[in-house]
Amino acid sequence: MRSTPILIEARLLDGHTVHVRFADGTTADVDLSYLLEYGGVFEPLRDSAYFAQLRADAEAGTIVWPNNADIAPETLYAHAQSRAAASA
Repeated sequence: MRSTPILIEARLLDGHTVHVRFADGTTADVDLSYLLEYGGVFEPLRDSAYFAQLRADAEAGTIVWPNNADIAPETLYAHAQSRAAASA
C-alpha cells in the first residue's frame, strides 16, 4: 500500500511555483526554486523553458521532467502539506 497520496495535477503558476493537487484532496502552491541549487539531473531546470515542461506522473506519483528528473513523492507531499497548513 502506498503511504503518500498520488499527485494528480501539477501546473506551473509562475517562476518556479507549481500548483499541485493530490488524490487525497491536498492542494497547494509550492516553490520549487530550491531545486536550482542542485546540479546533475536538476541542472537543466535552471532554464525556465525547460522547468516549464514539468508534468504530473501518475506512475511515479510526483512531478517529472523530460530528462527523468523528479522530486521524491514524500518530499513533494510534505511541501504541499506545509503550504496548505500555512494558508489555512
